[in-house]
Amino acid sequence: MTKNTKAHIALFLVNLIYALSYGFSKEVMNGYLPAFTFIMFRVLGATLLFWILFFKTEKVEKKDYLKLALAAVFGVAANQLMFFEGLFHTSSINASIIMVTTPILVLIFSAILLKERISKRKVLGVFIGLMGAVALISFKDASPQNEATLYGDFFIFLNASSYALYLVLVKPLMKKYAPFTVMKWVFTFGAIYVIPFGFSQVAGANFQMPLDIILKVGFVIVFTTFLTYLFTMYALDKVMPTTVSAYVYLQPVLTTVFALLLGYGKPNLIHFVCAVAIFIGVYLVSFKKEI
Repeated sequence: MTKNTKAHIALFLVNLIYALSYGFSKEVMNGYLPAFTFIMFRVLGATLLFWILFFKTEKVEKKDYLKLALAAVFGVAANQLMFFEGLFHTSSINASIIMVTTPILVLIFSAILLKERISKRKVLGVFIGLMGAVALISFKDASPQNEATLYGDFFIFLNASSYALYLVLVKPLMKKYAPFTVMKWVFTFGAIYVIPFGFSQVAGANFQMPLDIILKVGFVIVFTTFLTYLFTMYALDKVMPTTVSAYVYLQPVLTTVFALLLGYGKPNLIHFVCAVAIFIGVYLVSFKKEI
C-alpha cells in the first residue's frame, strides 16, 4: 500500500468519524449533557491529549500568542459552541449538508482578509452554493416529526462561517510553526474560553449515563476531536490541501446513510436538491479555469 493510498484512507476515516459523530452527539445531549457542558468535556479532553503526546514542541514567539488566541476563538470556542447549539435544534442530515458550505466561506474570507483573487466562475459557485444552504434553512417540513428548525440550521451555518474564518486566520501560523504546535496552543486557549460556558450548564447535566452514552462521549473526545486532527495532519504530508478539503463533500452522503441505518432522521427531496446545489457551487469554487 502506497503512502498516497494511506493518506486517502486517513481522509476517508476522518469524514466517516465526523459523519458518525453527528448522531452520537445528539444522543449525548438528549437528556445527559447540555450542549455547552459537552463541549467543555470535548475540548478539555482533546487539550489534555495534545499536551500529553506533544508536550515538547517548538517555542512560540510572544507576538504570535495573540494570533493563536484569536484563532482559538473561531476555531474552537465559537465554532464548537455554535455547532452543538445548532445540532441540538436541527437534524444531523441538515447539519452535515450545511457544513459543506465551509469551502465556499473560506473562499470569501480569503478574498477579504488575504486579498486572494476570485474568478467569475468562483463567484457563480459561491452564489449557487449559498442559495442551496439558504434554501435548506428556509424550506421546512411542517410536520411535528421534523426535528430541524430555523434556529438550529442558522447556528450550524454560523458554525461553518466561524470555522472557515479560523482556517484563514490560522493559515499564516501553519506556515511558521509545526501543525502540532499550533493545535496544542489553539486548543489550550479554546479550553480557557469554553470552561465558563460549560460550567454555566453543569447543573442541568445528568451524569448517571449508561455505558453506551459514556462510550459515545469518549468517541467524540478521542476520535471526533483528537484523532481527526492527527489523521488530517498525516494526510496533508502526503497529498495536496485541495484533496484534503474535497473529502468534506462525503459527509452529507455518509451522514444520510447513518441517519437511515440508525434512525437519526429521514432525508427528503429538499435535502437532495439543496445538497446538489451546494456540491455544484463547491465544484465551481474549486475549478481553476477562468470563465
